[in-house]
Amino acid sequence: MDKKHIVVLTGAGISAESGIKTFRDNDGLWMGHDINEVATPRGFAKNPALVLDFYNQRRREIKNVEPNLAHVGLAALEENFNVTIITQNIDDLHERGGSKNIIHLHGEIFKMRSTGDKFRTYPIHGDILVGDLADDGNQLRPHIVWFEEEVPMIETAVDVVRTADTFVVIGTSLQVYPAAGLLDLVRDEVPKYIIDKKIPAVHHLQNIIPLEGTASDGVIRLKRLLLHKIS
Repeated sequence: MDKKHIVVLTGAGISAESGIKTFRDNDGLWMGHDINEVATPRGFAKNPALVLDFYNQRRREIKNVEPNLAHVGLAALEENFNVTIITQNIDDLHERGGSKNIIHLHGEIFKMRSTGDKFRTYPIHGDILVGDLADDGNQLRPHIVWFEEEVPMIETAVDVVRTADTFVVIGTSLQVYPAAGLLDLVRDEVPKYIIDKKIPAVHHLQNIIPLEGTASDGVIRLKRLLLHKIS
């Protein structure tokens, strides 16, 4: 029998349990910085050294944290299901947790790219400095999708969402688009599990199963429910 396809959309809440501070733009600040200064092309053009240092610090922090039970639990679902992770997070905790099929909507902190070619990417685990050049001669920058930039992987994510037999949302407020719009594309008959400490407003959708609580507790409950269905 073919394995059912579970598609999981994750946000900052799943990584918060590993010690990565969540990004919330309701006060316009991220780690004490104005998002316009560190998370837009305009900010990078104005002060590239500041932006590079900001992401160098994020990279160091992420290297020093570990995947939590939610990351590991999602990977364990692959024993019984086909699982695709669509994440808004720039960390690599899903990879380190053991998941095999991951779509990073907003880029990856351990990659860098040419400012002249968004498809010319390289691995990076140290720092990026002003004057560090890609092999096409352009300055290197973090491989991160900033505000005001297109989300290159969104079409891939849309195609995947439409194939879901089960859809799961973990640790996202569903306020950042276009990622938040993916839930609206899930077929009506597909069960949609929402795991969060505060369940976002999704009353307009059918077959919503809220699992209020932490990401780790929610994934444990999710696994129990899903395995019961196929037992």
